[in-house]
Amino acid sequence: MVQRASTEDSLSQAVIAGLITTMVGFVASFAVVLAGLFQVGASPSQAASGLLALSVFVGVCTITLSWRHRIPISIAWSTPGAAMLASLAPGAFTFSEAVGAFIISGVLIVLTGLVPGLHKLLTRIPVPIAQGMLAGVLLPLCIKPFTSLGAITLPALGILLVFLIGLRILPRFAVALSMLAAVAFGLWHIGQNQAWSQLQIVPQLEFVMPEFSLQAIASISVPLFIVTMASQNIPGVAVLNSFGYELPWRPSMVSTGIGSGVGALFGGHAINLAAITAALAAGEQAGADPKLRWRAGISSGAFYLIFGAFSALIVSVANASPEGLFQAAAGLALLATLGSSLTGAITDPAWRLSALVTLLVAAGNLTLFGIGGAFWALVAGLLTHFIAERAARR
Repeated sequence: MVQRASTEDSLSQAVIAGLITTMVGFVASFAVVLAGLFQVGASPSQAASGLLALSVFVGVCTITLSWRHRIPISIAWSTPGAAMLASLAPGAFTFSEAVGAFIISGVLIVLTGLVPGLHKLLTRIPVPIAQGMLAGVLLPLCIKPFTSLGAITLPALGILLVFLIGLRILPRFAVALSMLAAVAFGLWHIGQNQAWSQLQIVPQLEFVMPEFSLQAIASISVPLFIVTMASQNIPGVAVLNSFGYELPWRPSMVSTGIGSGVGALFGGHAINLAAITAALAAGEQAGADPKLRWRAGISSGAFYLIFGAFSALIVSVANASPEGLFQAAAGLALLATLGSSLTGAITDPAWRLSALVTLLVAAGNLTLFGIGGAFWALVAGLLTHFIAERAARR
């Protein structure tokens, strides 16, 4: 009886840990995904389809990998990748071109799992440059919570206060609470305008015919691939290692790459190994026995499938809310990531100037020859290092 009770307690811990993992991952960042998809031309129905596709493939990959390898492998959508999309100039590409670029990014992720040389090449990208690019694409969105105070004062101030109070009382859930506050303000706005008829309940996948262009591949595929690998997949491996788990690299990259590519056909941008939320399913809160914590991964994947069922409702609330409200919430969700990327960019004095140049070019969203700022940020940062910093050390 004692053993059975202990087993049941362990299972309940795994289920609860999976729920918390999904809540933190989904609720804390769905606004970032919507901001990115809308910025590259998605309609509300296409954005809802994209959010649903991401949820489905995140759930399926999490369940499959955790079950197959018996370790708590957490999959998530690429939040930094969505932020990168949100930094692009509006109207620069059609959504079909963006979808084509998403597919190419997924192919690159698959190749990273299949071709050892590509993985090694990726790890040779200087950390300060990669972090500088990430900080640059995050910066414009992270400013939104404060610039929106002038246009939508009450709701913007409300979600900011919820965020700050949450940091004081429940720091792990501060971002999720601010997202829920944004949803509450959105519903209040809809009620004030008697716009309940605008809400959509039933989610639907909407196929998007991809188009391929060199400009979109350079502006979207390459930066999306790099920020997804550098800020999600590689740290995700490190998080699992810290809990004593050895990640199956090839199956994980092939699964998430295929999931990204197929999901792109329905509007999703990219999925990857979870980094921050991975610790929630792999730590002691998921059960005392590390060999059984894979059940938290199964639980998390199942809850992603459930949460995905609300994608149409979430998008319709966001679409009917005051303009800028969910962008402000997305900016709050990315503040911690911005802080860590800034630290990673400027810590090494030998790369500090080039990292700052990378950051500024990415933040300024320089567009040349139809190619967006994230790509040119990498080019500018590397050139600055080899022309100025590397020469100065000789």
